[in-house]
Amino acid sequence: MDTKRAEELKVLANEAFKGNKYNQAIDLYTQAIEINSQNGVYYANRAFAHTKLEEYGSAIQDATKAIEVDPKYSKAGCFSLGCKGVLPYFNSVSCILKALSIQGYYRRGAAYLAMGKFKDALKDFQQVKKICPNDPDATKKLKECEKAVMKLKFEEAIAVHGSEKCSVAESIDFHTIEVEPQYTGARIEGEVVTLDFVKKMLDDFKNQKSLHRRYAYQIVLQTREMLRALPSLVDVSIAEGKHFTVCGDVHGQFYDLLNIFELNGLPSEDNPYLFNGDFVDRGSFSLEVILTLFAFKCMSPSGIHLARGNHESKNMNKIYGFEGEVKSKLSEAFIELFAEVFCCLPLAHVLNGKVFIVHGGLFSVDGVKLSDIRKIDRFCEPPEEGLMCELLWSDPQPLPGRGPSKRGVGLSFGGDVTKRFLQENNLDLVVRSHEVKDEGYEIEHDGKLITVFSAPNYCDQMGNKGAYIRFEAPDMKPNIVTFSSVPHPDVKPMAYANNFLRMFS
Repeated sequence: MDTKRAEELKVLANEAFKGNKYNQAIDLYTQAIEINSQNGVYYANRAFAHTKLEEYGSAIQDATKAIEVDPKYSKAGCFSLGCKGVLPYFNSVSCILKALSIQGYYRRGAAYLAMGKFKDALKDFQQVKKICPNDPDATKKLKECEKAVMKLKFEEAIAVHGSEKCSVAESIDFHTIEVEPQYTGARIEGEVVTLDFVKKMLDDFKNQKSLHRRYAYQIVLQTREMLRALPSLVDVSIAEGKHFTVCGDVHGQFYDLLNIFELNGLPSEDNPYLFNGDFVDRGSFSLEVILTLFAFKCMSPSGIHLARGNHESKNMNKIYGFEGEVKSKLSEAFIELFAEVFCCLPLAHVLNGKVFIVHGGLFSVDGVKLSDIRKIDRFCEPPEEGLMCELLWSDPQPLPGRGPSKRGVGLSFGGDVTKRFLQENNLDLVVRSHEVKDEGYEIEHDGKLITVFSAPNYCDQMGNKGAYIRFEAPDMKPNIVTFSSVPHPDVKPMAYANNFLRMFS
């Protein structure tokens, strides 16, 4: 066993990690593991890299393996969780030995936490506390985890289910909300959202000014009515000589959204867009993004189409910032309203009967027809299995067949799965989003699947480009345009996220 070479690979992986090159780090840790599969630090470090790429299922597997391959680490001693020792690059052998005592449990607990599985996370952090009973940071993190679980139990206890639940939207009359004389921001005159209003609102947002809650209610409620009337799969027709633009995840990066409009024009009937889910969370201007997209939907219903992503859900919004941002910038009353409207978003679109567009990916079984997607009752929080879950969460894989999801939800599907789905539904191409790509896009599965991601320099650290795709009828060939990030005010990503999650990021 060439343990020296394995250690050299680990050092290279650590450097890649520090440079935010997480895929490269994972490849190097994997090579180290192939040489020495009994070194727990390689698995624990790779788990952290997977976490950075939001591959929480893979992170849980690696953290579990780190615990399994060398359980004696649990007797190695303790260290302060507040120090740099929790990172996968350590400065001394003694620091490694101390860190490994809890790193497997720590990394697995953090991954469970990121998935919203608070009860599973609690078990791992209880183990961390057991190993390090006198460590103040271990005590603090366990207490925060216990609080999260208690809050979850309370919410479950008071939740209203089924037919007893009333619509929040139907209890709101925005006409009765007074606009104070001192308000100088954008105003909607009457019932119609105009281009002049939207431009004024965008200027206000750009200058970090707020929209009055009366107009915010009006935009969200009018959008809800339009979305409710749509099927779960929307067919879009593009006339000959006309074009259509598809954008991927925006994730609260409002200033990059403005840049898309600078590059490609504002949404309109002559310049229609589809934003393919994950409008919110992570970025700290998610409210500005969603109100912008909804306002354009009100102004020009055929000029902008919106699809649901996995982050248009209560569970994700609670963890990754949107809920906290809405509460801070508007009011707590809007949180439930947005959750209700997100349940109205369609799940997929088909352009000219040829291009299938979905946020996540394809299915765990063959034979799924477009008619099956149309039949999905989408007016709910996303389930943890089934067609709706897979549409929102699945990812492509290079190998044929199907495999477990690296995210821990949905599945991974190969090129043969994509090919059969297209053939069975007389389609030419799958376009999906959901994954950060270095160039803003990636073409896979023999050219039959394109991933597009529209949040450049994701979370201010990934260094990736953004992209969007323009299709022109009748040939409907994808023309991919890439772009770089633009400056934004000094508000960090995840500024409104769950404090507990930020402790472990």
